[in-house]
Amino acid sequence: MVNLKKINNKSMVQQVIDRLTQAILDKQLRPGDKIPTETELAESLGIGRSTVREAIKILVYIGVLEIKRAEGTYVCEGFSESMIDPMIYGIILCKEEDYDSLMELREMTEVSVLHLAILKNDEEGFAKVTEKLAALKEEFLKEDYDVDRAFEADNEFHDAVMAMGHNSLMEKINGIVRMLTYSMRKDSVAHMIKSGRGQELYAAHERICEIIKNKDESNLYEAIQETYFVEEK
Repeated sequence: MVNLKKINNKSMVQQVIDRLTQAILDKQLRPGDKIPTETELAESLGIGRSTVREAIKILVYIGVLEIKRAEGTYVCEGFSESMIDPMIYGIILCKEEDYDSLMELREMTEVSVLHLAILKNDEEGFAKVTEKLAALKEEFLKEDYDVDRAFEADNEFHDAVMAMGHNSLMEKINGIVRMLTYSMRKDSVAHMIKSGRGQELYAAHERICEIIKNKDESNLYEAIQETYFVEEK
């Protein structure tokens, strides 16, 4: 029987969640383990079954637990995309003054992505990156440019860099950050191309390719920041 402390004040559902997640962190419960039944948890914690049931529903929703019919409830054995949902909602609901925090998060994740690409650089992955760089150059330098196609080429280049890292968790997290910064990234590409600075934007991406090729980690933050262009107002 898992040893959980009794609950004796308000916010009981949250406290059940806290007790169960702490038991997982303490390795009293491990991935793949079956957790105690609702009745056993209610008795152990000194609360009603309905509270336990609600807490379990939440943990199932965010991907920490899974219910197997006719068997019981188990600790999930792997990462679930639903674990990210609460974080997405939290960021979306951030106040406008948290813009800088989002930009800092974007920078940190993109630097980490570049670090992994350098660390795990392989011939096939780098060939894909150079292929996407060539496509990006073509779109950025066209006289009859198309912003949507240029932005798609930009995304495909960064996706290729991400794939070189062979880290599914980082890929999911970076994907979320890129989703949340979608508008600002597209506006940046549009501004650079429309103002005739496509070559400058391409050069910043070319440098990333060179950094990966040379495995040069001396100025990763600077290299990433050089791909950020904000329209002056």
